[in-house]
Parts: sequence; structure tokens; C-alpha cells
Amino acid sequence: MSERLFDDTRGPLLDPLFATGWAMVEGRDAIEKHYKFKNFADAFGWMTRAAIWSEKWDHHPEWLNVYNKVHVVLTTHSVDGLSPLDVKLARKFDSL
Repeated sequence: MSERLFDDTRGPLLDPLFATGWAMVEGRDAIEKHYKFKNFADAFGWMTRAAIWSEKWDHHPEWLNVYNKVHVVLTTHSVDGLSPLDVKLARKFDSL
């Protein structure tokens, strides 16, 4: 089980993600990012790779796909907010 991110660790963990396009979700302790791909096949391929890592780490995103765009929201429901797992998954998503 993961723990909720504490205030003193948020900056060092989240600031690098904000620099790559992640942002806080208004009204929630969650982060979001909009990805844009060349076409639907590329977007779906990325989602497939992301799904494999999500399943491997037993941490699943909230996401929406429309043609070549994927909107991802990460939060840890068991701690009602952001956890180190969200940071880990966001970094992995950016590397795919």
C-alpha cells in the first residue's frame, strides 16, 4: 500500500513532472496530462504500453481517448490523493 505524498516531498517529486506538461487537477489531489499523437493507432499503441505498466504496478489511470489525443489523470484512490505511485507511473508514461 502506498502513502499519500506529504507537503515536504511534493515539490521535489512533482516539479519535474510539471516541467514536462503534467498539472494539478482543479478541485482534486490528482495530476493530469494531455498527450497528442500522430494518429489513432499511435495513441492506442501508447495506451496499450501504458496499460501493461499500469497492470504490472497494479495502479490504473483514469483516461480518455479521442482519435489522436489521450487525457490521463493519476491519483491513488486508497489514500484519497497523490502518492509516490502516481509519480512513478507519470514518469513511466512520459518515457513510453
